[in-house]
Amino acid sequence: MSGAKLERCAASPHTARNREPILAVMRRVFPQEGRVLEIASGSGEHAVFAGRALPGLIWQPSDPDARARASIAAWTQQEGLANVLPPLAIDARAKDWGVEAPFDAIVAINMIHISPWQATLGLFEGASRLLRAGGILFLYGPYMRDGKHTAPSNEAFDRSLKERDPSWGVRDVDEVARVGESNGLVLCEIVEMPANNLSVVFGKISGS
Repeated sequence: MSGAKLERCAASPHTARNREPILAVMRRVFPQEGRVLEIASGSGEHAVFAGRALPGLIWQPSDPDARARASIAAWTQQEGLANVLPPLAIDARAKDWGVEAPFDAIVAINMIHISPWQATLGLFEGASRLLRAGGILFLYGPYMRDGKHTAPSNEAFDRSLKERDPSWGVRDVDEVARVGESNGLVLCEIVEMPANNLSVVFGKISGS
């Protein structure tokens, strides 16, 4: 791979710190084989890390941002992973994501708080359309619980997000769960993670 392409591989120190705990939950809740769609893949580091660790899963990354897709493609090419597909341009708010159902799992890592609430609504609507019965929607990031922040650092982070964009912010997991329920996705598990984050696991109800 050329030096120019390598320069497009964006890297995040947060990814290096949280990818192992995220992978541990994925190993437990995902099937050993199947199709996974990742929404808002960002740099692509989670996609290649999970793709390498879970070779039975075909991983479809996506991101609405062209620079992110360039980074995803560069990481995938660098790692040489046949089970991580070229990234797609998907905006969670779109009514048609341009992909073929069904998927066994849909993943959104650090997306819900760094996007408008409409993106969360679109994420669940898309998951309802595209997941097979019993399929998993896996979310990761900071959340409020019972209307309260789980740590002072999360409260400060929430303020900083809203200063950047008033439509962003740390969401309450109960409110997110209600959106899931209205789309035939039941909250199965909340896993406490390092740095005051949560893994939130939903399952698609059969027949929904």
